[in-house]
Amino acid sequence: MMETRYLGLTLPHPFMVGASPLVDNLAVVRALEDAGTAAIVMHSLYEEQLTGESMAASRHLDQPAESVAEATSYLPELPDFALGPDEYLEQIFQIREAVAVPVIGSLNGVTPGGWLEYARLIEEAGASALEVNLYGVPTDPLAMGWDIEERAIEVVRLVTSSVKIPVAVKLSPFYSALAHFASRLEAAGAGGMVLFNRFYQADIDTESLDVRPALALSRPDELLLRLRWLAILSGQTRASLAVSGGVHSGLDAVKAVMAGADVVQVVSAVLKHGPKRLAEIRFEFEQWVEAHEYESLAQLRGSMNLKRCPDPQAFERASYLRVLQGWRAE
Repeated sequence: MMETRYLGLTLPHPFMVGASPLVDNLAVVRALEDAGTAAIVMHSLYEEQLTGESMAASRHLDQPAESVAEATSYLPELPDFALGPDEYLEQIFQIREAVAVPVIGSLNGVTPGGWLEYARLIEEAGASALEVNLYGVPTDPLAMGWDIEERAIEVVRLVTSSVKIPVAVKLSPFYSALAHFASRLEAAGAGGMVLFNRFYQADIDTESLDVRPALALSRPDELLLRLRWLAILSGQTRASLAVSGGVHSGLDAVKAVMAGADVVQVVSAVLKHGPKRLAEIRFEFEQWVEAHEYESLAQLRGSMNLKRCPDPQAFERASYLRVLQGWRAE
């Protein structure tokens, strides 16, 4: 009844733990399997991590010891990454040996380049699928939106042409025409999309005059943006859709599947409460589905998307107008 398809994989249910540091510990990975995760998603291997290692080797061989590019100081030292490139590939292999569920690898970057060779290596290490995380903050005033999208499309095209396993693209919501961009990603070979990447914002320390990264776990209200775009895209694409961010309860998951999600990725709730929370969310979801007499997940999925919900304008500009005009002072 709860079976779903995601990136060509047949899964017993839609619940999985999304990309997180939980995968670095095999004991925790086994606990996630015991809690019922349908798949294991690796955290990302970063473009800067891979190109930085290559640059470090080049500097060691070809340049004086004191010759260091200033920009490299802005990135974490290579040992600061939890898993180096070789350790990352070995961890995929170890997880495949330790659990029976599929392992999904992850690459994070925005420019075409030699680092994309790791897509093939991740496949060879045993990953059943791959996420490409297109995380970037364009700051160049001369960089046009179309060019930024074109580079992203080229990354996806290069990855999908180099591997046989299916590829999902993890997106941000900040594209000027997201529906069009999604259709281009599908044409470039993407088999799925993950909505959305969470942008971690920097904060300013006013005493030390320093800019510091700030980590905050997701909140349930973050789901609303994802529901809107799941509902819009699920009636327009044949690609698999995953929700990531804002799912903290079984009812949150019901809404995501109604909007069109094929799978539900849970991270913050598991980081806060442990692997057992994934099993609890799944139980809450299944209780709701049974109580409302749905016969299958397919019957629920997309039942409230843009093409099937009673009021499709609620996902478009009309909802903005209604919210503002409907407010009344106490």
